[in-house]
Amino acid sequence: MKEIVYQVWPFIQEWYWIPLFILYLGLISTILIENRNPTKTIAWVLVIVFLPFVGIALYYLFGQKFKKEKKLKKSSQIQLKKNAAAIQRLAPKINASLNQLREDIGDLSRVYAYLRNEQICIPSLSNDVQLMLNGEQKFEYMLKALENAEHSIHLEYYIFDLDQIGKKVISVLEQKAKEGVKVRLLIDAFGSSDVVKYLKKSATNIEYEVFLPVTFTQLANSNYRNHRKICVVDGRTAFVGGINISDRYINPYADGMYWRDTAVRIEGESVTLLQVHFWTLWNQAGGADFALDERVIQPPKSDVGHAAVSFAVSDPGSDAPYNMEALLIAIGSAKESIQLCTPYYIPSEELETALMMAAASGVRVELMVPASGDSWIVQHASFSFLKPLLQRGIHVYLYEKGFLHAKTVCIDGTLSFIGTVNLDIRSFYINYEIAAVIADREMGKQMNAQYEKDKAGGRLLSLADWAARPRWKKGVDSICRLLAPLL
Repeated sequence: MKEIVYQVWPFIQEWYWIPLFILYLGLISTILIENRNPTKTIAWVLVIVFLPFVGIALYYLFGQKFKKEKKLKKSSQIQLKKNAAAIQRLAPKINASLNQLREDIGDLSRVYAYLRNEQICIPSLSNDVQLMLNGEQKFEYMLKALENAEHSIHLEYYIFDLDQIGKKVISVLEQKAKEGVKVRLLIDAFGSSDVVKYLKKSATNIEYEVFLPVTFTQLANSNYRNHRKICVVDGRTAFVGGINISDRYINPYADGMYWRDTAVRIEGESVTLLQVHFWTLWNQAGGADFALDERVIQPPKSDVGHAAVSFAVSDPGSDAPYNMEALLIAIGSAKESIQLCTPYYIPSEELETALMMAAASGVRVELMVPASGDSWIVQHASFSFLKPLLQRGIHVYLYEKGFLHAKTVCIDGTLSFIGTVNLDIRSFYINYEIAAVIADREMGKQMNAQYEKDKAGGRLLSLADWAARPRWKKGVDSICRLLAPLL
């Protein structure tokens, strides 16, 4: 045996590069044939070439267009057909709603028309909306709604920690399930691993599904995450936004970090729309089927409110980045102001161009990002995109009071986006995301007022100060930017 090794080893040492070259050539050819975005293609080729072996492993885990994606697209197409049939039946009412929106908010109504035309969601004009600031406010209202549930509770969360608030929520869910309330919990395998372990070991009446479990043979699933945060109680009350179920969102947090986030509480016709979105992904995750009957789809109470609400949803199976496109339409329709909050700013070229054009046309554009983030690479990659915005007159603020996790946009103090969508490539193209699109001037006033408070907790960047930063910081930003298409 040793003699064979001694004979073969010199051959391997001299000719090892041939199979390695074939492997690299085949891998790079595969990436080119996939006809992705050129920027992303170049980024993956650079990673594979300059990070030998590590680059190949990264591409296997996070870069391939797996069969899973084809399955997701097929599932998305099935749902679109169902939506199309429902939209066709409701066409007269939908058209009347769109006409009313055109009278009320002008060109901004194009966002609702877009969501209808793409068969994503229809507009609802009879809703009451309440802005929820940070976890301490949201959890108070959410727990009260859960405790008062009579027949159904549907939760869909990316992060569900088994800390103080997580245990409290689980306790309420278990109690309501014992009382006969149908409790369905859809949790992300990557973000809620502790709750997954707990539910597997516990005797509970809670129906739960783990979204895209991450196993050794399915490591690629880790790249597709359900980033949504949805709670629907009795088909009447709903919560959606950026706040996960975790103590870190409740201020003051034990480690001293102040978490700034936003959600919205909704009552009215649009809760039915959110219920349908939950039902769709529940079925896709393999959950036991349930009928969208009168116990799940509740008629709203009379005179609930007058806010217009729709939902922009997108996932890796979508034919288009619907969340991004809805936002682009809103930005293009803005006449006075655009206020954006995001923890991660790694924009698509379309978004970057839209913001610059809006600012150049006289719209006041304001972007707020955290001064210190929870991901070192993403933070520096985000910083690399700020200089061009400053050069075009966009007001950029660094939030210094704590970690800014809010994912919100407010246009002309009239149209608000509140949801789970970061202004980055991952949210636009890879994750399962959702945003409530709300036309309500009172909500707009509250969003504007909160934005001003948040600005007081940060600092306005100047082009001169940003350009004067040390060269090594600029260099780190530029290096991290190379990975931006992959983040």
